[in-house]
Amino acid sequence: MNQPHSGLIRLIAVFKLFKAASLIVVGFGILRLIHKDVGEQLEHWVAMCGFDPGSRLISHAIEKAAHLSPHKFREFSIVSFIYAGLFLTEGIGLWLMKRWAEWFTVIITSSLVPVEIYEIVHHPTAIKMLVLVINIAVVAYLPYRIKSESHSSPKNVMRRMARPLHNR
Repeated sequence: MNQPHSGLIRLIAVFKLFKAASLIVVGFGILRLIHKDVGEQLEHWVAMCGFDPGSRLISHAIEKAAHLSPHKFREFSIVSFIYAGLFLTEGIGLWLMKRWAEWFTVIITSSLVPVEIYEIVHHPTAIKMLVLVINIAVVAYLPYRIKSESHSSPKNVMRRMARPLHNR
């Protein structure tokens, strides 16, 4: 495997592992909100992040979250952990340079692009747009890499060399 391609694969793996770690933190953070004053806790977290908890948009989001049931919080945390598991699988497989992980990443990432587009249309942020652009680049790059590497693999080179000249 040549170095530039393995470096890009490792970069994609780190991106996937970062997303997994973020979702694990979010999942545990959601679980911590169960049986607490959600509004107060979220206002504290928002202020810690440097945002104004009194802004109309943030205040509205905190108000909506404060009225969610503990059951909904558990559901959100489960979904967060499921996505984290998918991203962990992708990231570890890519880090280990496994071909199945490249295909798995193409399938999972491309299936999530419509959801990301929907989210951007309804709640646009710069981070969501950046993640979408990165994911589209990953979905475009991996099949190209898989195809180009399968043509240059030692097995295929030996097969082409073994064919008679008039079949080449």
